[in-house]
Amino acid sequence: MVTSVDSDVLKVLADPLRMQIVRLLAGEALCTTHLVEETGAKQTNLSNHLKALRDAGLVDTEPCGRFTYYSLRPEAIEALASDFASLAATAREAAVEGRKRSC
Repeated sequence: MVTSVDSDVLKVLADPLRMQIVRLLAGEALCTTHLVEETGAKQTNLSNHLKALRDAGLVDTEPCGRFTYYSLRPEAIEALASDFASLAATAREAAVEGRKRSC
């Protein structure tokens, strides 16, 4: 049984700034102002990256007055990790059994 990893999510996470945002949001919910301070990115650039993360289902938003807080969706990361774990288990099984397609 081979599972597939969502390539769209991987493309979103492949960007270094987006990955930095994900790491920051893993520790706490942050607003754009906090993320600008932590990353040094311009707010407009950061907003575009946050939109990509939101569209990929990796972050949630919570309005709070005139600010919006962003938080990481742990279930999205767990699903991705589960997909990779399944791929690793399949590869391990194939290696142990010596599965090889003949040419």
